[in-house]
Amino acid sequence: MNVSNETMEAPLGEIDPEIEKLIGDEFNRQRTHIELIASENFVPRAIMEAQGSILTNKYAEGYPHKKYYGGCEFVEQIEEIAIERAKSLFGAEHANVQPHAGTTANQAVYFAVMNPGDTMLAMKLDQGGHLSHGHPLNFTGKIYKVASYGVDRDTETIDYDEVARIARESRPKVIVAGASAYPRTIDFGRFRKIADETGALLMTDMAHIAGLVAGGAHENPTPHSHFVTSTTQKSLRGPRGAFVLCTKEYAADIDRTVFPGVQGGPLLQAIAAKATCFKLAGEPEFGEYARQVVKNAAEMARALQGYGFRLVSGGTDNHLMLVDLRPKNITGKVAERVLEEAGITSNKNAIPFDPEKPAVTSGLRLGTAAVTSRGMKENEMREIARAIDEVLSKPADESVIRAVRVRMADLSSSFPLYKSIKE
Repeated sequence: MNVSNETMEAPLGEIDPEIEKLIGDEFNRQRTHIELIASENFVPRAIMEAQGSILTNKYAEGYPHKKYYGGCEFVEQIEEIAIERAKSLFGAEHANVQPHAGTTANQAVYFAVMNPGDTMLAMKLDQGGHLSHGHPLNFTGKIYKVASYGVDRDTETIDYDEVARIARESRPKVIVAGASAYPRTIDFGRFRKIADETGALLMTDMAHIAGLVAGGAHENPTPHSHFVTSTTQKSLRGPRGAFVLCTKEYAADIDRTVFPGVQGGPLLQAIAAKATCFKLAGEPEFGEYARQVVKNAAEMARALQGYGFRLVSGGTDNHLMLVDLRPKNITGKVAERVLEEAGITSNKNAIPFDPEKPAVTSGLRLGTAAVTSRGMKENEMREIARAIDEVLSKPADESVIRAVRVRMADLSSSFPLYKSIKE
């Protein structure tokens, strides 16, 4: 065997032990920490196998039966399966499963129906929206005029009358429903009514709630929207990637905009993993999972409130909650750090009308999708909430942090992650 063949067959540990070690360290972190980042989840092993398959070797620019490369007969079938499963899962007329990321999926919609200088209306980043919903540093803020809506200062929920007023005033080409840090259900029917009344198209970004929608734990935005975009890695519990749904009327526009408009060759290994993700999300077991995610979030919210934490909007209807840390006299930046030291992974997050800088914040965003994937239920949510309270009540007490870290490691070991996979 020559050197080249030896390299082709050698495992990662022989080729790059430094990277193998770091992957192992991350595996151990995931196994031993309590994961509360609302945008993260643990994918089934089958999805990781598809994502890490030999499909990474293949190029297949274009769409099924219209590829620009030879040897695509099998990957075309995979893509067709993924498309049909996505359409069936969400009741869509058309699906494009090629986008690499949620922002790319959003970009495809914007580019398909908007011109530079057109107006879009979307939720403010600091009140729950996403960077790709018009932030000045994002391409959306550079290319388009952006009108923004937020939440009511008193209720901390979307004021649909105010959204309608802004839409009438700004006359946007596209209205974006959906959020990155909004703990309440969204009235998609009301958004569609506002869009119709102002001559706008409605795009729903359901990246965070797609799994809840698939599992019947949240209203489906597809019947109300001209376009629906989503990632697959959050509550949908799939690979890192995205997709776009739309009505037949816009199918050709979306496909042309994804390829060749904003992407070249699709990641075929990711499309295969998306297909498996859609299959799993359509099974009854996934519906049970989605409902438990919501139950767990509600229970964690109640428990935290019992410890004196203030939750934005007073609670949660979905998989996440925003915790206002100001009553505890601690910033989101500090809270994130000390919780990480205690074995609880979270992320600092701005709360509506936050007086702190974005790099500091007054809040934490917590989600229950990942811990629910490990099999945890309401009892564990109460235990985790107690641990959060202990750490954030004494953030400088190393003995408290150490004690909680041991308890969280024990809790994690009771709900083992990937038992059949060795480091």
